Amino acid sequence: MTESRSDAEPDVAHVARIFADGTRARILTALAGGGSLAAGTLADEAGVSRQAASTQLAALTAAGMITVEQSGRHRYYRLGSPQIAEILESLAGLAPGLSMPNTLRASTRAAALRRGRVCYDHIAGRLGTAITDALVERDALTPATNTISPTSDHPYRLGSAATAVFTELGLSETQLADQQHEPLLRFCLDWSEKRPHLAGHLGAELLTTFTQAHWVTHSPKSRVLRLTALGEQELSRRLDIRTGIE
Repeated sequence: MTESRSDAEPDVAHVARIFADGTRARILTALAGGGSLAAGTLADEAGVSRQAASTQLAALTAAGMITVEQSGRHRYYRLGSPQIAEILESLAGLAPGLSMPNTLRASTRAAALRRGRVCYDHIAGRLGTAITDALVERDALTPATNTISPTSDHPYRLGSAATAVFTELGLSETQLADQQHEPLLRFCLDWSEKRPHLAGHLGAELLTTFTQAHWVTHSPKSRVLRLTALGEQELSRRLDIRTGIE
């Protein structure tokens, strides 16, 4: 006799089917930068017709994966929550291999995404992991356990030098203590670097602070995060990051 699934168990298969469709996955990935994008832009990103994109956008909206806002004649879509971006990052890390870009433009973009990108509201890619490594080296972050698993949600906690290091990077003590909206510390497994980068409240505050200071720049229509000359100078001076990221 086949056992039936308990009503108390989450329907993981239903969620997995949503991510399994290639068009839906590309739409969600395009929105993983945390911004709002128009349907036409998402169709272009997914490489499908406007009609095909509309069908998948409706399905994603119905599933609660994305939200939609009307602005004049246009509709703008964004991810339903930051957890969806983290799921995408994790799934990318589990993917059996990376598809090879078939054009110079695609190859250039792929390389830029690996150097630095926005993962919903925090910094990912080589830049994100370099910053996280530097924070650990300076005891702003310290291992939460004796053994760090790369898939752990909380591999680190605040270290003894956290206040000094984070304020040196432009954050206030209030920002360090604010846990009103999300956990202070959260970590994503970076798909391109195969190790954690800082997310959570502090990760979001660093991205906001670095953007306002013009250390990094990014377009609302792209996940690519670029380190400016000023940012390269300041991160070298304050965190001794010299990784050839740009």
